[in-house]
This record gives sequence, structure tokens and C-alpha cells, in this order.
Amino acid sequence: MKNLAEAIIFGFKEILNYHTIKLVLLIGLAVTVLWSVIGYFTIDYLVSISNTFIDLVPFSMIRSNSAWMLASLLWFMVVIITFTLIHIFFGNLILEKVSKDRYSSFSLSMIVLSGIFWGGIWFFNSDVIHAKLLELLDKLPFDIVESTLAYLLSYYFIYNAIIVTMLIVTSFFSESLLKKINKNHFPESELLKENEFETSRNRVVDIAIFSVVSILAFPMLFIPVVNFIIQIILWIWLLKDTFVVDSAAVLIPKDKSEKLLEHKKSFFIISSITALFNFIPLFNLFGPFFGELSMFYYIKRLKEEF
Repeated sequence: MKNLAEAIIFGFKEILNYHTIKLVLLIGLAVTVLWSVIGYFTIDYLVSISNTFIDLVPFSMIRSNSAWMLASLLWFMVVIITFTLIHIFFGNLILEKVSKDRYSSFSLSMIVLSGIFWGGIWFFNSDVIHAKLLELLDKLPFDIVESTLAYLLSYYFIYNAIIVTMLIVTSFFSESLLKKINKNHFPESELLKENEFETSRNRVVDIAIFSVVSILAFPMLFIPVVNFIIQIILWIWLLKDTFVVDSAAVLIPKDKSEKLLEHKKSFFIISSITALFNFIPLFNLFGPFFGELSMFYYIKRLKEEF
């Protein structure tokens, strides 16, 4: 349990590093722009797919799901606005008093605290917010409600694509990332040479399984609570399998890899915390780096016990 706590703390410390923040934001910006452009040219196609499924769902479920997704969108906007206002009014003042490293940590902390604060308000007032949005939707024609949900689902596809792409990019460059981290924190130890073919095959298989299951489970997105559970389970599975393989490839010899099966619970906890990053705007870009680094630290400590 001590190793697990240390691994989580290590992951948070590393993503609060100025150089890590700069790297993540640069990659995140590129990935976001890429999918924004793709989304712009494919939005009609995505809306058409969403409408195909929506036509199979009772109006009561469409109405309820639209309200929940609108509530999520409002929460997303409020978090971003709060973060922006804090920087507008206090950013320069704080920058004059702290180093750029601490300022970067402050910025990341503000988006997290903003997400938690408004998340708490949304959680304790979810029934009221949902009811008010239902009243609004009741005043609108059915085709507008249907169209709104179709567009919200399309943006959900794009958001999920950004998350998965960030994971792929982080995993693809994991060997160089982990070598740098190892050199900075564990200069006395050497890493194993990663089997690029094997790890790449694992990534492709995982993404394929994730995509197929997501498509098959798509109708379940119209069921409140169930949609949240399915989504987070899929994220946790994908994160866990990817990060364990990435870290084990440079740390654990094949003949000892079976010992990792004894630590599934810890892997699940790290992946669960990482998956929660995806529910906070902007902070979701840091999830793959946190998961990769925390898993690396944890497995490295396990190796010392083998």
C-alpha cells in the first residue's frame, strides 16, 4: 500500500513539473486541433449516426438524456469560465510573486479545484438542474430536442477521440519518456530494451477492442448512470492494460511478468484515478502522463521486491 501511495504522489508531482506541463499542453493542443478539424468536416456524418440510434429510443429517454448531457456541457463551460476569470484577475499578481514552475502548478491546481468545486455543486443540485433543463426541453419541438442530442453525442465522440489519441501518443513515446524519468530519479538503474513490435501490437489490439465494445455499448449511453459506469469501466480497462504493458516492457523480464498478476488491485486503483482526469476539462490531457508515470514508479518498486 505504501508503494501505491508513493506512486500516486510521484505521478502528481511529475505532471506539476513545468516542463511536463509545457509538453502536455503542446501535444494536447496538436491533438485537439487535429480532432477539431476532423470534427468540422465530419460533423454531419456523426450527427447522422447519432440520429440513427436516437430514432430507436423512446422520446422520454431522449428528453432525459438530453437534459443530462446539457447539464454536463454547462458544467464544462462553468469550469472553464471560472478558471479563466481567476487567471484574468489574479494571474499577473501571482506570476509576480512565484516562479514559472510554481505558476504552472498553480494553473493546473486551479482547473482541478474549479472542476471539483462545480462538480460538488452539480452533484448536490443535480435533481434541480435536471428538472429545470427538462422544463426547457418540454417547451421545444421534438425535432430540436432530437437534433440537440445528436450534436451533443457528436461532440462526445470527438472528446473521446481526443482522450484516446492522447493515450496512444503517450504510450507510443513511453520508452523515451520513461528513460528520461528513470535517468532523473533513478540514475543508478538501467531499463530494459522495449520490444516495440510486442508493445505496438498490444496498443493496436487494445484500441480495437475498446472501439468495438464502445460501438456495441453505444445504445447504453441513453441510460443515465449506466452510461457513466460503462464509460469509466472502458477507460479504466484501456488505461490499465496499456500502462502496465508499457512499464513492464522496460522493467520486468518476461520470465517474471506473471508476478504482476498479484497486483491487479493496485493497477486498478491507479487506472481509476487516471480515468477520473477525463471528467475535468483541460486536466484530461494530463491523465495519460499521470497514469504512465505512476504505473512506472509502482512497477519499479515491485521489481525491487522480486
